[in-house]
Amino acid sequence: MKKILITRKLLKENEEKLKELFEVILNPDDKIYSQEELIKKSKDCDGILSSVSDQINKDTISKLSAKIKIIANGAVGFGNIDIDAAKQKGIAVTNTPDVLTDATADIAILLLLGASRRALEGRIAAENQNWKWSFDFLLGKQMSNKTLGILGMGRIGRAVAKRARGFNMQIHYHNRKKLPNDLEEGAVFHKDVKSLFANSEFLSINCPANSETTKIVNEDTLKHLLPNCVVANSARGDIVDDEAMIKALKSKKVFAYGLDVYNGEPKIHPEYLKLKNIFLLPHLGSATKRTRWDMLYRATKNLEMFFNGEKPKDLVN
Repeated sequence: MKKILITRKLLKENEEKLKELFEVILNPDDKIYSQEELIKKSKDCDGILSSVSDQINKDTISKLSAKIKIIANGAVGFGNIDIDAAKQKGIAVTNTPDVLTDATADIAILLLLGASRRALEGRIAAENQNWKWSFDFLLGKQMSNKTLGILGMGRIGRAVAKRARGFNMQIHYHNRKKLPNDLEEGAVFHKDVKSLFANSEFLSINCPANSETTKIVNEDTLKHLLPNCVVANSARGDIVDDEAMIKALKSKKVFAYGLDVYNGEPKIHPEYLKLKNIFLLPHLGSATKRTRWDMLYRATKNLEMFFNGEKPKDLVN
């Protein structure tokens, strides 16, 4: 029986299924392993079921046991794993696409609404029980009939667009390449980010994290946003240059920022915590029971197929 290191605590039913198929090393305390701990705990294993909290870089991969032949990442993304280094060492890497599209798109809309309608300030006022209604009390921005720029029009970006059309929003987007008409559904394509930003009253960040998108939202590109734009990030923290975003928030170039992902999470840039025009969530994009079960089922299926001599459905390298 193949031996698998499971780096985080899973839903009970997913752990039970894995125990039926493999000899497993569980993480009942849900501790986030250091790279040294991950290397040590996986030394006698044939595979790893990882999560986005595991930073499996080139150095870590070089020190993994030669027995390890697959890393099944329990996430749609795989920016936490050095794919090229894994391939060079003969380690397959899989992810779990599709399963979290709707849940993450829902969160993107929540971020846009929460930021634009000043939900954090509203909650604080309600809890303090000292607010007084007036015609100018906590005036926010209305999403209906506005333009929404979507940075990254993959599955999640298109799901965000579908929801935004319910607000009668006009959709603009930037992607690596223009989508076919049937997937575009009337959305306006922009070849570069600056052009997209210059046409966005609201902006949803939904692109993958990679070398091309790291800090793609920066001081230079933010200058092109329409004044008082509302921005939401439900993708990855390193897509946004935090210092540039904080500067834009303080100057009111950005009206408000909703974010579910952070650089170095769970740590949050301390300046964000001092701002009122911010709406924060603790990485809830895929946090529904059905979605998490589906993610872990998919990761388990990838392991099962690989060790049965089949090509995993979600192989990324």
